[in-house]
Amino acid sequence: MKEITKEVYLKWYEDMQFWRKFEDKLAALYIQQKVRGFLHLYNGQEAVLAGALHAMDLSKDKMITAYRNHVQPIGMGVDPRKVMAELLGKGTGTSKGLGGSMHIFSKEHGFYGGHGIVGAQIPVGAGIAFADKYFETGGVTLTYFGDGAARQGSLHEAFNMAMLWKLPVVFIVENNGYAMGTSVERTANHTDIWKLGLGYEMPCGPVDGMNPVKVAEAMHEAMERARRGDGPTFLEMKTYRYRGHSMSDAQHYRTKEEVEEYKKIDPITQVLDIIKENNYATDAEIEAIDERVKDLVAECEKFAEESPYPDLSIMYDVVYEQENYPFIPHKLQ
Repeated sequence: MKEITKEVYLKWYEDMQFWRKFEDKLAALYIQQKVRGFLHLYNGQEAVLAGALHAMDLSKDKMITAYRNHVQPIGMGVDPRKVMAELLGKGTGTSKGLGGSMHIFSKEHGFYGGHGIVGAQIPVGAGIAFADKYFETGGVTLTYFGDGAARQGSLHEAFNMAMLWKLPVVFIVENNGYAMGTSVERTANHTDIWKLGLGYEMPCGPVDGMNPVKVAEAMHEAMERARRGDGPTFLEMKTYRYRGHSMSDAQHYRTKEEVEEYKKIDPITQVLDIIKENNYATDAEIEAIDERVKDLVAECEKFAEESPYPDLSIMYDVVYEQENYPFIPHKLQ
């Protein structure tokens, strides 16, 4: 695995801090009704992404996830200004304002989306991995889903085919404890979701999803296995979300004390503690990082606010693409 150096810790801190503040801004914009529909935030789960990115080769690896999907494309190289514009439904967004909060997408950067149907992305991720194997790209697909989606039948079908064909895919359940609002303890007679892989003789196991180092180590091992042609791995990232399932979630199923207890192992705080313990940065340098983050979030908001909404004609432009029906041509590339 690539060494976890001072530079890595500093990048992790800046990236995770930006992701957190970016979504805090989205929450504020949602309250102002500038972000419409649903809004599912990633606060608390940032280590899962930071660790995975350290293990990935962004020139060929891919990622697919559910609808808690705003910061992952940013981590993979998508312009955060375009992500925020998409959330505001603007024409400068990643999908020209047509996808919204739950459907960020960038083929260019290997991010195959947020998916609104629970568990739908699991077999799609296996399919992307099948294409990589067929075309011998050497890429690995990271397929993320939540603990609620682990109860979908599509998971078992995808697991079976992935093992049968030894697909280069890593399945990752981000177990934040409550799915949409029902605890893991109430959805099955077992709480170790990773054990679902045992039925398919798939390498599997639990990972501390609040620690980017632990995530990076587990992801590296799983991705190397996939690159060797030895097939998939199933990892259970034990993590936690500080906010509700979505912004409309009243969170009656847990206490404020429980949330505060998990904040004691916040991934950003863990990384910052290591930076300070090892004198990787002075207080002034850390403040400079925080200022850069604050400025970039403000820049993203300004870009999104000032961008135009898509023209109504775009609804027609993206519907038809048919040679013998030239009356409403497909105009978008």
